[in-house]
Amino acid sequence: MIELTIPGRGELRIEHIVTDVNGTLAVDGILPDGLAKRIGTLRDRLTIHLLTADTHGRQAVIDGQLNLTAVRIKGGNEAGQKADYVKNLGADSVVAIGQGANDAAMLKEAALGICVMSQEGVAVETLLAADLLVPDIFAALDLFDKPLRLIASLRK
Repeated sequence: MIELTIPGRGELRIEHIVTDVNGTLAVDGILPDGLAKRIGTLRDRLTIHLLTADTHGRQAVIDGQLNLTAVRIKGGNEAGQKADYVKNLGADSVVAIGQGANDAAMLKEAALGICVMSQEGVAVETLLAADLLVPDIFAALDLFDKPLRLIASLRK
Protein backbone atom coordinates (compact mmCIF):
# COMPACT_ATOMS: atom_id res chain seq x y z
CA MET A 1 0.00 0.00 0.00
CA ILE A 2 1.05 3.57 -0.66
CA GLU A 3 -0.38 6.32 1.53
CA LEU A 4 -0.07 10.03 0.99
CA THR A 5 -1.87 13.24 1.79
CA ILE A 6 -2.45 15.62 -1.08
CA PRO A 7 -3.09 19.21 0.07
CA GLY A 8 -6.56 20.34 -0.96
CA ARG A 9 -7.51 16.82 -1.99
CA GLY A 10 -7.08 14.66 1.09
CA GLU A 11 -5.65 11.25 1.82
CA LEU A 12 -4.93 8.69 -0.85
CA ARG A 13 -4.45 5.03 0.10
CA ILE A 14 -3.48 3.05 -2.96
CA GLU A 15 -3.71 -0.73 -2.85
CA HIS A 16 -4.48 -1.59 -6.49
CA ILE A 17 -3.35 -0.55 -9.93
CA VAL A 18 -5.91 -1.43 -12.59
CA THR A 19 -4.53 -0.97 -16.07
CA ASP A 20 -5.66 -1.44 -19.61
CA VAL A 21 -3.25 -3.48 -21.72
CA ASN A 22 -3.30 -2.59 -25.43
CA GLY A 23 -2.37 1.01 -26.05
CA THR A 24 -1.50 1.52 -22.39
CA LEU A 25 1.05 -1.18 -21.55
CA ALA A 26 1.56 -2.64 -25.00
CA VAL A 27 1.59 -1.28 -28.54
CA ASP A 28 0.30 -3.62 -31.24
CA GLY A 29 0.24 -6.38 -28.61
CA ILE A 30 3.94 -6.02 -27.73
CA LEU A 31 5.30 -4.82 -24.39
CA PRO A 32 8.15 -2.30 -24.48
CA ASP A 33 11.55 -3.47 -23.27
CA GLY A 34 11.93 -3.28 -19.51
CA LEU A 35 8.23 -3.01 -18.67
CA ALA A 36 7.90 -6.50 -17.18
CA LYS A 37 10.76 -5.80 -14.79
CA ARG A 38 9.34 -2.36 -13.94
CA ILE A 39 5.93 -3.80 -13.07
CA GLY A 40 7.63 -6.49 -11.02
CA THR A 41 9.19 -3.86 -8.75
CA LEU A 42 5.73 -2.65 -7.67
CA ARG A 43 4.26 -6.01 -6.73
CA ASP A 44 5.51 -5.95 -3.16
CA ARG A 45 3.41 -2.83 -2.42
CA LEU A 46 0.50 -2.91 -4.85
CA THR A 47 -1.73 -5.49 -6.49
CA ILE A 48 -1.59 -5.18 -10.26
CA HIS A 49 -4.73 -5.94 -12.31
CA LEU A 50 -4.78 -6.15 -16.10
CA LEU A 51 -8.00 -5.59 -18.05
CA THR A 52 -8.08 -6.32 -21.77
CA ALA A 53 -10.27 -7.05 -24.74
CA ASP A 54 -7.15 -8.76 -26.21
CA THR A 55 -7.41 -6.80 -29.46
CA HIS A 56 -4.20 -8.27 -30.89
CA GLY A 57 -4.69 -11.82 -29.60
CA ARG A 58 -1.38 -11.78 -27.69
CA GLN A 59 -2.60 -11.57 -24.11
CA ALA A 60 -1.43 -15.08 -23.22
CA VAL A 61 2.12 -14.05 -24.17
CA ILE A 62 1.82 -10.79 -22.21
CA ASP A 63 0.45 -12.66 -19.19
CA GLY A 64 3.52 -14.89 -19.27
CA GLN A 65 5.90 -11.96 -19.59
CA LEU A 66 4.31 -10.13 -16.65
CA ASN A 67 3.58 -13.23 -14.56
CA LEU A 68 -0.02 -12.00 -14.22
CA THR A 69 -3.34 -13.17 -15.60
CA ALA A 70 -5.41 -10.50 -17.30
CA VAL A 71 -9.16 -10.27 -16.94
CA ARG A 72 -10.71 -10.52 -20.40
CA ILE A 73 -13.34 -7.90 -21.15
CA LYS A 74 -16.21 -9.12 -23.32
CA GLY A 75 -17.39 -7.21 -26.36
CA GLY A 76 -20.18 -4.78 -25.56
CA ASN A 77 -20.19 -2.21 -22.77
CA GLU A 78 -16.45 -2.53 -22.28
CA ALA A 79 -16.27 0.80 -20.45
CA GLY A 80 -18.94 -0.31 -18.00
CA GLN A 81 -17.20 -3.63 -17.35
CA LYS A 82 -13.95 -1.84 -16.55
CA ALA A 83 -15.66 0.68 -14.27
CA ASP A 84 -17.50 -2.15 -12.47
CA TYR A 85 -14.21 -3.96 -11.93
CA VAL A 86 -12.79 -0.86 -10.22
CA LYS A 87 -15.94 -0.46 -8.10
CA ASN A 88 -15.80 -4.10 -7.01
CA LEU A 89 -12.20 -3.69 -5.81
CA GLY A 90 -13.16 -0.62 -3.80
CA ALA A 91 -12.62 2.41 -6.02
CA ASP A 92 -11.17 4.51 -3.19
CA SER A 93 -8.08 2.25 -3.12
CA VAL A 94 -7.58 2.03 -6.90
CA VAL A 95 -5.41 3.85 -9.39
CA ALA A 96 -6.67 3.24 -12.93
CA ILE A 97 -4.38 3.68 -15.93
CA GLY A 98 -5.53 3.82 -19.55
CA GLN A 99 -5.80 5.80 -22.76
CA GLY A 100 -8.62 4.36 -24.87
CA ALA A 101 -12.27 5.39 -24.93
CA ASN A 102 -13.26 2.24 -23.05
CA ASP A 103 -10.94 3.31 -20.18
CA ALA A 104 -12.62 6.65 -19.42
CA ALA A 105 -15.22 5.31 -16.98
CA MET A 106 -12.68 3.37 -14.91
CA LEU A 107 -10.38 6.41 -14.67
CA LYS A 108 -13.31 8.51 -13.50
CA GLU A 109 -14.42 5.84 -10.98
CA ALA A 110 -10.97 5.27 -9.43
CA ALA A 111 -9.48 7.31 -6.60
CA LEU A 112 -6.84 8.37 -9.11
CA GLY A 113 -7.08 8.15 -12.89
CA ILE A 114 -3.94 8.34 -15.00
CA CYS A 115 -4.09 8.76 -18.76
CA VAL A 116 -0.98 7.75 -20.70
CA MET A 117 -0.01 9.09 -24.09
CA SER A 118 0.25 6.31 -26.61
CA GLN A 119 1.28 5.61 -30.18
CA GLU A 120 -2.31 4.45 -30.57
CA GLY A 121 -3.48 7.90 -29.47
CA VAL A 122 -5.51 9.12 -26.52
CA ALA A 123 -9.29 9.30 -26.50
CA VAL A 124 -10.38 12.82 -25.55
CA GLU A 125 -13.04 11.50 -23.17
CA THR A 126 -10.37 9.50 -21.34
CA LEU A 127 -8.09 12.51 -21.11
CA LEU A 128 -10.95 14.53 -19.61
CA ALA A 129 -11.78 11.75 -17.11
CA ALA A 130 -8.17 11.55 -15.86
CA ASP A 131 -6.60 13.29 -12.89
CA LEU A 132 -3.20 13.21 -14.58
CA LEU A 133 -1.76 12.86 -18.07
CA VAL A 134 1.72 11.34 -18.37
CA PRO A 135 3.89 10.75 -21.44
CA ASP A 136 4.09 6.95 -21.18
CA ILE A 137 3.52 3.93 -18.95
CA PHE A 138 7.00 4.19 -17.42
CA ALA A 139 6.25 7.74 -16.22
CA ALA A 140 2.94 6.49 -14.78
CA LEU A 141 4.63 3.68 -12.85
CA ASP A 142 7.41 5.99 -11.63
CA LEU A 143 4.75 7.96 -9.71
CA PHE A 144 4.46 5.06 -7.25
CA ASP A 145 8.18 5.06 -6.49
CA LYS A 146 8.29 8.86 -6.30
CA PRO A 147 4.90 9.76 -4.79
CA LEU A 148 5.95 13.37 -4.14
CA ARG A 149 5.36 13.81 -7.87
CA LEU A 150 1.69 13.00 -7.26
CA ILE A 151 1.53 15.58 -4.50
CA ALA A 152 3.24 18.20 -6.65
CA SER A 153 0.85 17.62 -9.56
CA LEU A 154 -2.43 17.18 -7.66
CA ARG A 155 -2.22 19.69 -4.80
CA LYS A 156 -4.73 22.53 -4.91
